Amino acid sequence: MAAEAKLDPMHQFQLEKLAGADWNIAGYNVAFTNSALWMAIATLALIVFVAGGMKRAVVPGRWQMAVETFTGFIDGMLAANVGKAGKKYVPYIFSLFMFILFANFLGLMPLGVVGVHAFTFTSHFSATGVLAVMSFGIVLIVGFARHGLHFFSLFVPHGTPVGMIPIIFVVELISFLVRPFSLGLRLFVAMMAGHVLLEVLSSFVISGGNNGPIMFVIAGVPSFVLMVGICALELLVAGIQAYVFALLTCVYLNDAENLH
Repeated sequence: MAAEAKLDPMHQFQLEKLAGADWNIAGYNVAFTNSALWMAIATLALIVFVAGGMKRAVVPGRWQMAVETFTGFIDGMLAANVGKAGKKYVPYIFSLFMFILFANFLGLMPLGVVGVHAFTFTSHFSATGVLAVMSFGIVLIVGFARHGLHFFSLFVPHGTPVGMIPIIFVVELISFLVRPFSLGLRLFVAMMAGHVLLEVLSSFVISGGNNGPIMFVIAGVPSFVLMVGICALELLVAGIQAYVFALLTCVYLNDAENLH
């Protein structure tokens, strides 16, 4: 009797090289993976979404209104957190927010492209970490460009006693340098945890069905109902995490723009 396949919730996060997309360039192995494929799909979806809303109709259509709604949402977020200086960051924050949003939603869809199952690349810290470091790099560039070495005063809150300055400076500096790590980690953990939970619950449904009607009623049906609820929650989490990532980036930009 064939051995029953073991549950491996982590299999869905495995990076796989696409067939015929494994090259050696200058002595380095360069492969186009399922993660890279879904990054490209998310980018293409974002381009199509924005291009569809570029039509300046007198009476806006639904597509144009959707793009303008998201743009206005990001503009309002920057205005509330950065002020008038935040206007110039709208293209970047909009692109960042929508890219993460599309990535999260695409990973939840029952889709497949050229034989490759849907893949949530935001469940990999290598992807979310790069987005976080890129945003953090922009904050540093803006901070030093606008304030020079005075930017270091960010690590010494106003009114700090002289004797406490060395300790407070070190604590604030460490806290500041941890920001990109926590920013990328938050998104990565949220997306991975939800997908693992869905994988485990779906295995309960299948196992319950394979072990007779009684076990299906006892274990399968409750797991299925819970799985439907978790799927709805994951859709909400996908949007919330994109919002939190964009919001925290706005907050960090405010530190760089409006240094007190």
